[in-house]
Amino acid sequence: MELLSIDFLGQPLRIEGSMAGWQQLFWNNTLVSQLNAHADHNDKHLHEFELTNGDNVIKCSVEVNLSWQPFLVEYKATANDQLVADGSRNEKDIEQQTPQVIPKAERRFSLIGLASLGMKALKSAKLIKVVLASASLAAYSWLFSIQFALALLACLVFHEYGHIRAMKYFGMKTKGIYLIPFFGGLALSDEKINTRWQDVVISIMGPLFGLIMSIACVIAYWVTDNMFFAGLAVFNALLNLFNLLPILPLDGGHVLKSISFSMNSKVGIALCLSAAIGGVVLSYTLGLTLFGFLLIMGCVEILFEWKHRHQSHLLPLDRYGQIFSFAWYVGLVSSLIGIIWYFASTGDELLRLPMQILGT
Repeated sequence: MELLSIDFLGQPLRIEGSMAGWQQLFWNNTLVSQLNAHADHNDKHLHEFELTNGDNVIKCSVEVNLSWQPFLVEYKATANDQLVADGSRNEKDIEQQTPQVIPKAERRFSLIGLASLGMKALKSAKLIKVVLASASLAAYSWLFSIQFALALLACLVFHEYGHIRAMKYFGMKTKGIYLIPFFGGLALSDEKINTRWQDVVISIMGPLFGLIMSIACVIAYWVTDNMFFAGLAVFNALLNLFNLLPILPLDGGHVLKSISFSMNSKVGIALCLSAAIGGVVLSYTLGLTLFGFLLIMGCVEILFEWKHRHQSHLLPLDRYGQIFSFAWYVGLVSSLIGIIWYFASTGDELLRLPMQILGT
């Protein structure tokens, strides 16, 4: 990830690094210093390099004092022992930065490039939103009634709006919501995230808004005794519960990946797996066979990717962020299962269907 980006002797100076101690220093987009990862690294890092100006040689150094939890970078850059720049950066600075992207060489003709350009044009067109929304309405009307299809689309839009609100909270430009028949919806942004905390919040806000919608439907059912609201509440809860499964690219996969990849030790991944095993045991105990199976598959995927976590440019969660994110995730999952279980206990065959799906 990008730790530092400043102006140094008239050119940009940038440091990329990871929790394992690996760091690379670029001056004018040229690699001038590198520190390799090692088991006994500490918080203090020193980069030394030389620049030439005609016959003159400028001896440069950049001292970096880096703390990951809580995140803080303190730096001091010198040239021929003269201070050029110093300062500090925290997590808020990382959230607001725009990562450096080295421009790629332009190609005169590329089928992939043309296809990518076509997809970008397609995504930016308002017409495609209308077409996809209409196709979704037709598909769900075929499966259910037109009234239920409209209500289900409202739930999907409300879910995706939660993602949009989180993106805007972090100052990201959004491209809107796209409804995909039989696959739900997508909330798109042109900008990339910089921290695991942004990934957690953006991912989990969709299911949180979905939970709010289900609770509103439950209240409407209690007030009106209309089974329409009961069906909408339970199927919307099932939809958001599946979004919280720990499988990428679902929302739950992003949340648990951010938590586990922020743990910089084997103890961390062991705790994560222990919690996952407990979730699997609980799922099978409660008869949620499908949920337990998918939880196993998601944990296996995260385990295989965990060893490559240091290659990510995202700032990891601190201890508080890990605990809070996990509690937030468990609370959402428990609340959605509670709604499904509540309506399954009414004895209505249709309302029992989501619980039967989970027990498959």
